[in-house]
Amino acid sequence: MPAPAIVDVQGRKLKLSNLEKVLYPASGFTKGQVIDYYVRIAPVLVPHLAGRPLTMKRYPEGVDHEYFFEKNAPMHRPEWVKTAPIWSDSNHRTVHYTLANDLATLVWIANLASLELHPSLSLAADIETPTMMVFDLDPGPPANIVQCSQVGLWLREIFEHFGLQSFPKTSGSKGLQIYVPLNTKISYGQTKAFAHALARLLEQEHPELVVSDMKKAARTNKVFVDWSQNDQHKTTIAIYSLRARERPTVSTPVTWDEVEQALKKKDPERLVFEAKDVLARVQKMGDLFGPVLKLKQRLPHLAGLAAGEDEKEKEKDAVSIAAQAEPSARASKKKAGQKKAAPKRGKV
Repeated sequence: MPAPAIVDVQGRKLKLSNLEKVLYPASGFTKGQVIDYYVRIAPVLVPHLAGRPLTMKRYPEGVDHEYFFEKNAPMHRPEWVKTAPIWSDSNHRTVHYTLANDLATLVWIANLASLELHPSLSLAADIETPTMMVFDLDPGPPANIVQCSQVGLWLREIFEHFGLQSFPKTSGSKGLQIYVPLNTKISYGQTKAFAHALARLLEQEHPELVVSDMKKAARTNKVFVDWSQNDQHKTTIAIYSLRARERPTVSTPVTWDEVEQALKKKDPERLVFEAKDVLARVQKMGDLFGPVLKLKQRLPHLAGLAAGEDEKEKEKDAVSIAAQAEPSARASKKKAGQKKAAPKRGKV
C-alpha cells in the first residue's frame, strides 16, 4: 500500500491513508475523492455540523462491505478534536460525541471512511432543545421520491398557513426530507407530538398515499411520514453528507420549484445528485439550507400537544390542525395547475 500522506489543514497535521482505496466500486470513487469532496463542501457543511453531537457511519472497506456506527469518539483521535459528553440512558453511561467544528476535524472524520454524517437536531450545549423539526418521507416500493414530492408539497401548504417556512432536501437515498427551522426554546416532546399529529392528519386525508405507521408491511406503494426522528436520541443524515449507496449520492438541498417539477414530470432522477453535482450547485446557488441555521420560528400552540398524549388527544390534535389549515386548503384550489393535488374542503 502507498505510504500515508502527511497534510497540513489549517495548521493541524493529519496523516491520510489508503487514498487510492475504492469505496464506491460501481463508480470507482476512492477514499481520496471522498476526502476531496468533504474538503470542497466544507464551507457550507461545517456550519451545519458545528456544535452538534455527531454519529459517524463508517465503511472502512467500502459501501458493499460491513459498516458500523460510531457515537463515542475514537480514543486515538488527535488532541485538538473537540468532543461533547452526553449522557446515554440506553447505555447507562456518558458518550463522548465528536464535534465537527472545523475543516481539520472534518478531514480527520473522512479519513476514517465515515462516509455518512448523522448529527443531532440539537446543539450539544442545549441537548434537550431541538433547533428544528424534521419529516423524513420514506417511500415504500414501488413508490419513489416522486410520491414523496407530493406529500412534501402537502406539508408545505400546512406550514405556509401557519406562517412557517420549510426547506426540502433529498435524503441522498430514496426519499425526501422536510425541515422546519425553529431556533427558539422548545422541547422534543412538543416537536415530536406536533409531527406525529401532522403525520396522522396526512394519513387520514390521503390514505391512498400516506402512512404514519412504522410497520414496514403497511408501506407498500405509500409514503411513510417518519415523525419519530424528532427525538433527542435519534439523528438524521446531515445536509451535504455522502450516502453509502451504489454511487456517491449526497443529501442535497433543493428548491420547492425543483420538487414541483419532479412531481409534474414524474421523474425521480430530477432529485438525484452525486458529489460532483452538489459542488457545482453550491457554486451556483450557494447554501440553500443557510436559513435553517438562523431562522427563528415558533410552532402554533395546539391543545394536547405534549409527550405521552393518548390516542384521543392525538385525534383532536389532527382535527385542530385540519380546522386551522382549512383556509389554506381553500386557497390552494385557486392555484392554476393545482387541481389534481388540491385537497377537498376541510382537508390539507
